[in-house]
Amino acid sequence: MVDLEKLARRNIINLQPYATARDDYSGAIGIFLDANENSLGSVIPQKFNRYPDPHQKRLKQEIAALKNVNPEQVFLGNGSDEVIDLLIRVFCQPGTEKIMILPPTYGMYAVSAASNDVGVVSVALTPNFQINLPQIFERIAGVKLIFLCSPNNPTGNCLNPADVVNLLERFKGIVVIDEAYIDFAPQKSFLPRLKEFNNLLIMQTFSKAWGLANLRLGMAFADPQIIDWLSRLKYPYNVNGLTQELALTALERSAEKDRMVAELCAERERLAGSLKELPIVEKVYPSDANFLLVKFRDARSVFQYLINQKIIVRDRSQAWHCENCLRITIGTPNENDILIAKLKDFAS
Repeated sequence: MVDLEKLARRNIINLQPYATARDDYSGAIGIFLDANENSLGSVIPQKFNRYPDPHQKRLKQEIAALKNVNPEQVFLGNGSDEVIDLLIRVFCQPGTEKIMILPPTYGMYAVSAASNDVGVVSVALTPNFQINLPQIFERIAGVKLIFLCSPNNPTGNCLNPADVVNLLERFKGIVVIDEAYIDFAPQKSFLPRLKEFNNLLIMQTFSKAWGLANLRLGMAFADPQIIDWLSRLKYPYNVNGLTQELALTALERSAEKDRMVAELCAERERLAGSLKELPIVEKVYPSDANFLLVKFRDARSVFQYLINQKIIVRDRSQAWHCENCLRITIGTPNENDILIAKLKDFAS
């Protein structure tokens, strides 16, 4: 086990969190004259005049039951981006300490580090988009957090679990696994390994498989000590009440989530097969996510053509090992048919 207190910043360990009005009384019934809310109600028919539960207790209990963890191991954020930012603030001393990222990867890890004056060590994935362990341990000095994305964005593949375990066993800092796309992958989540590694934090989201990107609700799972530090540092009401209510409703419909995941995975395979037949396509990379990374002969021309057709994809050509690559989200069957038809027109 890693000594977490040696990793966290001393001012965070000693931080007294902001005490909300709702911390003094947890009941739902009473005359609430404590938080300077508008006691008359809201200007719209629905009543949103009261502050939400700052600790999201009911939602955490439901998520914990679904994920087979304890509520004390759950943190909820305004998207996973809040979790990324808070982690860097908890563990990294500005100006002196660093995080490590493995490009090509999700861009917010580096952006959050830069905004907190924290250094970024980049160790590229191998050409087949796997962890380069020798390079990581050559450059590990001063690194407090390693951010992994599995399935990886923008490449779509899962990282080798044995390499991840190797990192967890050898690295005496925090290993963060961003599992935003794990529902679309045959590989299992690392959630059960929380019992073995107190230096492991896993991020998941309601934005992808659950289809709730508009709510901006991210989940983090970790040792209760890490969760406590994140909770001390977060803004008091970081997840609004409407988001909490809608997420609770969504959790009652997990079967519908599973149905959509199955349909998207089937469409992923169908779309990949159609793309491989096009002469303008050089390679369709294997994907465990709800998108495909596709290498074209001239990605920029295809990208601009698709924009002119009002079909929007992401140009990832500037990312490591992704020259001439576009990232294409799996659409509806009709959207995928239109995409293929337009690409055939471009190729003819």
